Amino acid sequence: MNAIERAQAIVLLALFAAGSVSAAEQADLIVTNAYVLTMDDQRTTYKRGSIVVQGDKIVAIGGQDLLARYKADTVIDANGNIAMPGMINLHNHLSMIAFRGLGENGVQNRLFQFFFPLEKSQLSRELIRVAARHAAIESALSGVTLVTDMYYHEDEVARSVSSVGIRGVLGETVMGFPVVDAKEPYGGLAYAERFIKEWKNDPLVTPAVAPHAPYTVSPEWLIKTKELADREDVPILMHIAEKRTEAEMVARDVGAIAEGKSIIEYLDDLGFLSDRLVAAHVTYVDEQDIAILKKRGVGVGHNPKANSRSASGSSPAWIMYEAGVDIGLGTDGPMSSNQMDIINVMGYAAIVARNRNGPDTRRLPPYDLVYMATMGGARALDMEDQIGSLEVGKKADIVIVDIHAVNMQPMYDPYATLAFSTYPQNVRTVIVDGKFVVRDRVVENVDMAAHEKEWTAITDSVAEFAETLE
Repeated sequence: MNAIERAQAIVLLALFAAGSVSAAEQADLIVTNAYVLTMDDQRTTYKRGSIVVQGDKIVAIGGQDLLARYKADTVIDANGNIAMPGMINLHNHLSMIAFRGLGENGVQNRLFQFFFPLEKSQLSRELIRVAARHAAIESALSGVTLVTDMYYHEDEVARSVSSVGIRGVLGETVMGFPVVDAKEPYGGLAYAERFIKEWKNDPLVTPAVAPHAPYTVSPEWLIKTKELADREDVPILMHIAEKRTEAEMVARDVGAIAEGKSIIEYLDDLGFLSDRLVAAHVTYVDEQDIAILKKRGVGVGHNPKANSRSASGSSPAWIMYEAGVDIGLGTDGPMSSNQMDIINVMGYAAIVARNRNGPDTRRLPPYDLVYMATMGGARALDMEDQIGSLEVGKKADIVIVDIHAVNMQPMYDPYATLAFSTYPQNVRTVIVDGKFVVRDRVVENVDMAAHEKEWTAITDSVAEFAETLE
């Protein structure tokens, strides 16, 4: 009899003696002896908590007394470690991971000297499929249970993400010039429609349409993407207000913005803004823009690390958060931040906020950072009724984080420890939809040897071509 079984037996004997126990209900999985951070509206925590899972949902959450009410074939003794909701990456380009680390040594224009030539030469269904799987594996190992992606051949991305076992909100890119999976301008919209219809009812994948940016998509085609999203009831993903000169770029490249209008005002005048839109970056906005975003229910993906690394400005994210805009955290693509985890982004978001427009250490305290990494992302995606917190009736997306590691001690405040002390490697176990994705740092659903073989073939080809760009 192990420690959990002994504890269950002791509790049961005591309750039988008191005449207050009935037959235990059968569940599929129980996580017990965990420091549970529910991230619910009441900020409920259980220092020695238990989570009971049946199928893909949480059916009970509370203290150790749940062991007397439920039994399961699989019981995880969390050993006092943190159990928290899965983290949500609200903006990424997963398959760019095949190009990570290139063009880092003082290249004057990395976008034109490295990125565009790499995409033109190397992008294919095969690269996108294998690289997306690699990115999903890295995401899972860091406790990310949902990735939000914008790229090409999103049906391949969907296959890879779901094969790893994590969730994906995956947007097929639409833009006004030919790309790898659309030989005609705006061909991505027809591709997006096919992708949406194929994947719409998948338990892990939420298909979406992703007009690239206001300066690469005309007003007419922006409205067409919104009409598709409205008709199919799916999200819209787009880069918005990422560049200081974005209004000028729209005026020059699509000729469609009134003088003096901001990007947010332009999109609002079009009737494009809605609660199904998730806007990435949102760096150059003022209080009037923020009020419009709030009014329209637009979700925001804040990417502080990528924006700082590319010297593209810093978003007033804490102002949006305090104004009640639904805002979560993202990494941006692996060529922008080089990392796939949200753990590092939490602390970086605080650093950027506290040093923007004068120092103020009160901005984005630890709880708010963990909230943005979980429920903030869920609300931005309008999925807060399913994920983002550990509550009865919600999906069983659970991450267990080792608090006994040297870097995690001492732990006086679990939110501060998660936001400022945790490494991705401190994530021990990841459960999505009630199923193991990572267990004791081992990826459960991928043949890693077979993946490594495919991955090496991809990166060898990329490396050979990249040598011509130096």
